[in-house]
Amino acid sequence: MRFLCAGVERTLAPIVDGLTGLGLSRSEIARLVSLAPCKFSHRSVVSKVEYYLPLFGSIDNLLRPLKHGSGFLGSHLERVVKPNVKLLAECRLGACDIAKLFIHEPRMLSAKPGRVLALVACAERIGVPRGSGMFRQALQAVSYLSEDKVTAKVDYLKKTFRWSDTEVRIAVSKCPVVLRCSKDTLQRKSEFLISKVGLEPARIAHRPVMLTFSLEGRLRPRYYVMRFLKENGLLSHGRDYHTMVSISEKLFVKFICPHNQAAPHLAEDYAAACVGEVPARFRFT
Repeated sequence: MRFLCAGVERTLAPIVDGLTGLGLSRSEIARLVSLAPCKFSHRSVVSKVEYYLPLFGSIDNLLRPLKHGSGFLGSHLERVVKPNVKLLAECRLGACDIAKLFIHEPRMLSAKPGRVLALVACAERIGVPRGSGMFRQALQAVSYLSEDKVTAKVDYLKKTFRWSDTEVRIAVSKCPVVLRCSKDTLQRKSEFLISKVGLEPARIAHRPVMLTFSLEGRLRPRYYVMRFLKENGLLSHGRDYHTMVSISEKLFVKFICPHNQAAPHLAEDYAAACVGEVPARFRFT
């Protein structure tokens, strides 16, 4: 509404001219206005966009978080945004990681610096130190969770996967995103990986990326294929489950191809399993 009420010559024209001066095209300005119309009644939007463009790396990167809210465009640069960026840089996050963090979690830009500092402390408590390769992912994982909820989720992981304190710390430090998984999802994956596949809890703790894969679309179908090949004497030595679920879909299909002659229906059975079906050949006794 403020945007529609703003004077064209007195307010909007200088803003458009200023954004054009920053190198934005008319179509890019139009996209920016459509995503954050209420912010364009203030001329300060030009100086903010000027600051954010190099921070995010491109206009497209800046537009992505605006699709989910434009709050950070209203945040004070000197009192809020710049202190947060400085704090993250002091945590040894590079410019690229800071940009990725803000693209996925733009609310961190407008959060009080004390809140960001608390998130940094939380990431460190779950075993991810500043400067580590997983630090950005750890901040993303805890950004929507209170300290109590982080503690509760860690306890749930320990119980569900039968992990020791050391093992849960290893798992979370290697793959912080598991903290964002729902309890139901974690429970179903635990039952499948431990009870069905037969993996040891410690093995899962050291390879927690498995917990980020779809149970229905990846973990279960690839298990069916490996078990089928094993029971038919077709599985090569050195092929373990973790390796097979970690490789790309393209590579896994290539892994199936050499068995076309001995198992002509394997590829179609695998495709069916990926959409929730259980072909007769995958119904093991």
